[in-house]
Amino acid sequence: MALAAFSKLIFLLHIAMLMCCVFSFQFQVGGDIGWIQPSSANFTTHLDDPYNLWAAQNRFRIGDTIYFKYENDSVLVVGYEDYENCTTWNAISEFDDGNTVFKFKRSGFFYFISGQPDHCTAGQKMIIRVMHPSEYKPGLAHPPESAPSPAVHALGPSSFNSSTTRISALATFVITVLATLMAILYFFM
Repeated sequence: MALAAFSKLIFLLHIAMLMCCVFSFQFQVGGDIGWIQPSSANFTTHLDDPYNLWAAQNRFRIGDTIYFKYENDSVLVVGYEDYENCTTWNAISEFDDGNTVFKFKRSGFFYFISGQPDHCTAGQKMIIRVMHPSEYKPGLAHPPESAPSPAVHALGPSSFNSSTTRISALATFVITVLATLMAILYFFM
């Protein structure tokens, strides 16, 4: 009897961990504009820091992913000093496939720059802060709770409105419902 109760407890812990893991979002860096060199032709305001303004509109958690869409460029994950100096030769990770998805596996700061030095110095760089789980609050919206001010729309609307994120949210809902049904059936069998 004790073994059966222990097995059920382990099963419930697995379901709880699964539910925590599936509640993640994918954000498209820069919204519809994507990962490009900032210029007055493609950004309406805030040419100096458009990607950091975009990042500030969102709340990032462990398990979330960011999607970089780009052409003839690359994405480098770098340290703070390399971010500040647009140093491209000392990258932690480098991606150049044009459709990069980066998953946050820890809390803290992440620094991204373009692999093209002139793009980075023109403002194609970004700092993302991933919240620590202790900062998650019940009822706290994952994407921004309210729309940002019009001045912050240099990169378009929040990525929560992207089709990728909506599909991810739907998949999360389906998985959660299935896991809950499995747990209920397990206890009544």
